[in-house]
Amino acid sequence: MQFEYSLSGKWLELLKQVAPSTTRAAVLRDQATAGGIGQFAVLQSVAPLVGIEVVPVNVRNGDEIERAIVAFSRVPNRRLIVTSALALNAHRDLIARHRLPAIYPRRFWVDQGGLVSYGPDVVTSSRLAAGYVDRILKGEKPADMPVRPRPSMNW
Repeated sequence: MQFEYSLSGKWLELLKQVAPSTTRAAVLRDQATAGGIGQFAVLQSVAPLVGIEVVPVNVRNGDEIERAIVAFSRVPNRRLIVTSALALNAHRDLIARHRLPAIYPRRFWVDQGGLVSYGPDVVTSSRLAAGYVDRILKGEKPADMPVRPRPSMNW
């Protein structure tokens, strides 16, 4: 299947590829952030195309995350999508501890035992940016610098 949508829409497609029996996924998000709202909106629009119902799980702190994950871990055939949010990143050990089949926005989740991640490689992007800054501070003209292709996505 090929669809045109943001990265969060791709999460559903990948989740379906990894676990074809998936028909429902909880979306862990911080509703107080623009990312939590926007990513869920994209997921809602793509969900019917891949045959997955998405259910928002709004969390803001560790206690809410713990309650949501424990409740969700009791649901049969459960799948989880973790959106980009500082609150979720700060409590990733709490989320990962339950070992739910999930897709994450950053590689560090997978490095801690998560199933799949799909998102920008922020470490490589930061390294490339630092290299450009270093060269500029040493006197090189930005107009003379080659443009490098953006880092590849990881998952």
